Amino acid sequence: MSAGPVFISEAESAALVDDELALAAAREAFLATATGSTFPVVIGHSSSPHNRFTLKSGSAGDLVGVKVGSFWPDNAELPRHSSTIVLLDPATGRLSAVVEAAAANAYRTAAADALAVDTLARADSRTLTVIGTGHQALHEVRAVSRVRPIGRVLVVGRRPDAARAFAAEVTSLTGLPAAPADARTGVAAADVLVTATTAREPLFEASWVAPGTHISAMGADGPGKQELPVELHDRASLFCDLPEQSCAIGEFQHFPSAVPVALGAVLAGAADGRTSREDVTVFDSSGFALQDLTLAAALLRRRATSPGEPA
Repeated sequence: MSAGPVFISEAESAALVDDELALAAAREAFLATATGSTFPVVIGHSSSPHNRFTLKSGSAGDLVGVKVGSFWPDNAELPRHSSTIVLLDPATGRLSAVVEAAAANAYRTAAADALAVDTLARADSRTLTVIGTGHQALHEVRAVSRVRPIGRVLVVGRRPDAARAFAAEVTSLTGLPAAPADARTGVAAADVLVTATTAREPLFEASWVAPGTHISAMGADGPGKQELPVELHDRASLFCDLPEQSCAIGEFQHFPSAVPVALGAVLAGAADGRTSREDVTVFDSSGFALQDLTLAAALLRRRATSPGEPA
């Protein structure tokens, strides 16, 4: 009799994940977009409409499954965000594994933005500006600073006290010098700009962006969400995870004539990335199922080879 489905709890996946695993899984997922399949995102809610969830599904090689991401804003004792990845046996369609991955999902999201930085940003990028002071923003700082020689971090937030506190946390946890900045100063100084917000309107003006800047935007993952000014369309090279999805629910839903290039195509050598030091490059991360499937597979492999676990 074959073994039953594997279950990895939230506590276990949080202990297994790290930036190296997440970045490798992200690279695998983006390369898999050339031959894998993804399906339209399903957006739903509970009987209380403000409790929301999404279903992202796909397949690539031996990986088949779905990620359920939920946001319950009234949670007090539990995190508001959760993430559950369900893998199916590709031969039978039966349940293969269930991976709770809320903490790991933050690594996964940051890894995609860091992969874009590693692929598109100037090699000598030293100033990172992050717009946003929430939990995800810290993951973004840590992931980006692993792929570029970041020497300072500027923090832009809606509230000055939150920006100051977050800058202090960045320095405490990463050792990087960090300081709060207003939006115009932070954007103008950035070699790499990361936006990690829930905004529904542009966070800055396109004219503030200096030549050579790379922008990774991760906040737009549903209708109406927006972080970037549409004027960037005329002066930037546009990239994303999945072009069709990005134009439907990602940042480029607001850029009617945008034809973004899939980052996976750049990684595979099938499309150009940055072509000069002066290029402004924009990457929109709306999130796709293959990221979750490769992440779950990587967690399962690490679990199987961890001390005390069967190989």
